[in-house]
Amino acid sequence: MENLPLGVFSPRGKEPRCGIAYEDFIFDLREARLYEEPDLNLLMAQGRTQAAAIRARAVEEIRRGRHLVLQTECELLPPVRIGDYTDFYASIFHATRVGRLFRPDNPLLPNYKFVPVAYHGRSSSIVLSGVGVRRPSGQLPGEGGPVFGPTRELDFELELGIFVGVGNRLGEPVPLERAWDLIFGFCIVNDWSARDIQRWEYQPLGPFLGKNFATTISPWVVLSDALEPYRTAAYRRPDGDPRPLAYLWNEGDQQRGGLDITMEAWLTTKEMRHRELAPQLLCRTSTRWLYWTPAQMVAHHTSNGCNLRPGDLLATGTVSGPEERERACLLEITNNGREPIQMPTGEQRCYLEDGDEVILRAFCRQEGLPVINFGEARAIIEG
Repeated sequence: MENLPLGVFSPRGKEPRCGIAYEDFIFDLREARLYEEPDLNLLMAQGRTQAAAIRARAVEEIRRGRHLVLQTECELLPPVRIGDYTDFYASIFHATRVGRLFRPDNPLLPNYKFVPVAYHGRSSSIVLSGVGVRRPSGQLPGEGGPVFGPTRELDFELELGIFVGVGNRLGEPVPLERAWDLIFGFCIVNDWSARDIQRWEYQPLGPFLGKNFATTISPWVVLSDALEPYRTAAYRRPDGDPRPLAYLWNEGDQQRGGLDITMEAWLTTKEMRHRELAPQLLCRTSTRWLYWTPAQMVAHHTSNGCNLRPGDLLATGTVSGPEERERACLLEITNNGREPIQMPTGEQRCYLEDGDEVILRAFCRQEGLPVINFGEARAIIEG
């Protein structure tokens, strides 16, 4: 019972309530009178200590087999009311590969190794795993100027999501040594991207309509306490890389600020599902390759006095690693469409087609440690 992630569900004929995933069941926190709110926001605001206390009491009830309902008899719902959403760019391998595609002579901009780069996303278009994603339209670059139409370069991005628990007051930065205390839990994030729309619009101000049409999250929040055994050293920066400024550096975060979470992306086409073929693995990577730690992201986000609130979502950006098999989006995998993926049906993919389903998974597994499963974030592309 080392994981026991939290989420929101609706049993048949009953109103939404919070619960804890346990094997094929959900433990009903409302029926057990341990927490009666319809989402996790209040619990997040109360802090990780309160969540740990509720979890400990729930374990005793679960062992007695009480207040359990089969997951197959429930509808899963968004676990949190997400007020704000920020997407980082924390993998130097992703940033370098993408930069090399569009700026071969200057792939990594000089600020990258000093500042955790990010942009503010759109919380209203965050959807739960299983909800279809409609292909967006927008301005696309053309030979005679821009044209308006559906994206031809729809992509996924495999990311880790970070949920804020107890936040900070406006005007009060959070020092790095306390930043981890603000992190309530984690989920899987797919920050969908329309690359052609994005490429046309992102200069000089950055992502907009090429990113804000949909973001998919997994339904269960894995508590940060459950990941304590999988905390690890931060990514070791190569010799010659500059040390970040003092507010983004301390030895404690360098020693235990990283996370060892395996993340995978799978793809299945409509024809593959028709033939009952298994999904094809696109990549397998790890959060241990992230150049910036979760605590550094929180500390930088609040360094100017920005207030984070319970339920806010931060995402790491594409979790790509150094190896070819660790490229965590199609832009990297296909070299911007120049090297198509071969599917078992004979189909090829440079970018996503209507009817394709992307399935993101994440887990922690090491010998002698409990397995932590994050579940899935999946969605079918709709035309």
